[in-house]
Amino acid sequence: MSFNEILKSSFKSQDTEEWLDVHFTRPIGLVMALFCKRLGIHPNTITIISIFLGVASGWMFSYTDLLHNIIGIVLLVFANFCDSADGQLARIANQKTLIGRMLDGFAGDLWFFAIYVGLAFRMMGEFVPGTSIHWGIGIWLIVIISGFLCHSPQSSLADYYRQIHLYFLKGKEGSELDTYKSQWQIFKSLPKKGAFIQKVFYFNYSNYCKSQEKRTPAFQKMMLTLKNQYGDVSLYPQDLKDKFLNESRPLMKYTNILTFNVRAICIYVTCLLNCPWVYLLIELTVLNIIYVYMHVRHEKLCKRITASIDKDN
Repeated sequence: MSFNEILKSSFKSQDTEEWLDVHFTRPIGLVMALFCKRLGIHPNTITIISIFLGVASGWMFSYTDLLHNIIGIVLLVFANFCDSADGQLARIANQKTLIGRMLDGFAGDLWFFAIYVGLAFRMMGEFVPGTSIHWGIGIWLIVIISGFLCHSPQSSLADYYRQIHLYFLKGKEGSELDTYKSQWQIFKSLPKKGAFIQKVFYFNYSNYCKSQEKRTPAFQKMMLTLKNQYGDVSLYPQDLKDKFLNESRPLMKYTNILTFNVRAICIYVTCLLNCPWVYLLIELTVLNIIYVYMHVRHEKLCKRITASIDKDN
């Protein structure tokens, strides 16, 4: 296969891919993946490198001078390249592992955990804009709210909606849409002794799925209705799938905003301008508004689909 053919095969769909990833991150990641394959480097090694790069970027953002912040940007950009490369290398070299999946899932979380910690240390000694009062330890509360109560649910639901879209577009094979029940059953089926890594992964992943499901009652009802009516997704009527996709497609731009690229660019700009509090403000306001709007629209879509199925019956 040619480079372009391998690159195109790595795209999940035109609906869910971001412009920056298609034209910048993914091609560079593929070059790195092919180079690492030639050197015999395992995908998990690249993932671990990405974790060190991402955590180091958080440390750099704790400083206020321009040089440290530029280094922080470069480190996070290369961490993202590695995140793209490890998945492509795993697929090309057929080296997909459960450890790799677990590391890949934790990598981005560790990057942003380090970044939020770095921003908190950075701002503790700075003045609240327009006042002579230091942020002090109070900034930690704002950071915790921004990171754990805003960023985390935003990105997890955005990822969920992407996987739902891919499920209706490409079926089970083209989506990573999993359920709490199925993942918890795998966890419970593991031997009581040993299998530590598997237990850690499936325990955390099943609860991750559970948190997504708890926030999407209309979608869960729709999926139950579809299962009772048609069974497998391959048996869904095409006009029903098209109806869902046509209304889900406009929401994909919001899922893109709530994942990596837009958030990273906001961090880059606000840190370079030495006003990282603006990023936290964007997280607490703009991104939360987008999150709520996306969530409400998706739930309404699912209610309409459920109502149309019930009406036909």
